[in-house]
Amino acid sequence: MGRDMSEQAPSFRTTAFYVALLGSMTALGAISTDIYLPSVPQVMLDLHTTALATQWTMTAMLIGNAVGQLVVGPLSDRFGRRRPALTGIACHVGISLLCAVAPNVTLLIGARALQGFGNAASAVVAMAVIRDRFVGRAASRLMSRLLLVIGVAPLFAPSVGGFIARFVTWRGVFVALACFGALLFVAVMVWLPESLPPERRSRRLGETLRGYGVLARDRNFLALAVIPGLNSAVLMSYVIGSSFVFQSGFGFTDFQFSMLFAINGCGLVGGAQIAAALTKRHTPANILRVSIPTMTLLAGWLFLVSVTGLGGLPLFIGSLFVLLTTINFSPPNASALAMARHGRRAGTAAAFIGGVQFGLSGLISSLVGVLGENAPAMSGVMFGAGLFAVVTLAFGTPIYRRGGPQKLDTAGLR
Repeated sequence: MGRDMSEQAPSFRTTAFYVALLGSMTALGAISTDIYLPSVPQVMLDLHTTALATQWTMTAMLIGNAVGQLVVGPLSDRFGRRRPALTGIACHVGISLLCAVAPNVTLLIGARALQGFGNAASAVVAMAVIRDRFVGRAASRLMSRLLLVIGVAPLFAPSVGGFIARFVTWRGVFVALACFGALLFVAVMVWLPESLPPERRSRRLGETLRGYGVLARDRNFLALAVIPGLNSAVLMSYVIGSSFVFQSGFGFTDFQFSMLFAINGCGLVGGAQIAAALTKRHTPANILRVSIPTMTLLAGWLFLVSVTGLGGLPLFIGSLFVLLTTINFSPPNASALAMARHGRRAGTAAAFIGGVQFGLSGLISSLVGVLGENAPAMSGVMFGAGLFAVVTLAFGTPIYRRGGPQKLDTAGLR
């Protein structure tokens, strides 16, 4: 080729503003989860329901997001990136208002599933825009930078959500989500350029949908697409279980829980930036082959601490913080390697990765509630998801074979 495909197109510059814009699009789902967390006990009491049913108001959004990504991805390859993104964000605004007036938990669960469906559009489009412009280390580095924006959600969203809920109940939290969605809609409409010109779009939607068949036949792609989902399952098991573990189990107040969540959010952000820095000296495959086993070992240690009570609450919190710091090492590198293999169908590939990510994280993290909503249940599910990630990486890719990392790193540069 005439130029290195890892270079950016001249019409697109990775300014801080565009990183913030793409990061906000990707973080819409995380914000919709994290700002709601402090309200979970309040929702359970107000709607006269159970803890398990209340957890499904979060799980349903993850599953809705998974389905939404699978639908929106092919549409973005057929009709461009902007229109699906704007439609999905508008859907988020409307459904957030519906959540605010939900009279019972059943309607709230259904509305949250629809909210996740709408959130999927902005996330999958942001990923597709990156692949339209970058591959290899450049894509991995930019995805890691996006995690800085996404990581801000755990820092501030629970505190903001707790503050809103304290004065206008949990229903006001959803009004705030609608307002955020409205601002994001305006920002995308005004400042996000179309990255998929008409001549590069799929001619028929059916042809685009058949792209899923092409992806499903690529064994390496499938394994790499599953890795972010299993990492997300580790994270979401913490997110979904943490309010019950710390508030109900350890007696934390809303303020204490919000502060702990923010501190752990610092670990997530810091880990994402370390991951971005590592791409300057190490290839995505080499980072991936070390980070997944490391995360799993730390999850196993956390499970041991929670079961035995070793070190008490301080060691449990410290071990959790270290584990969360490593979670963001793998997803940007696995996604970049997977997306590089299918640049012609970037929207469909991004949708596949996102659908698997939210589907796996939603289904696996729901086991926390089934197994007891306590520290051993939460850490045990996190450890199990990590083990599956190691097995998937080892048997689904050649990354631990001679020359395997180089094959993965160069697959999209042919």
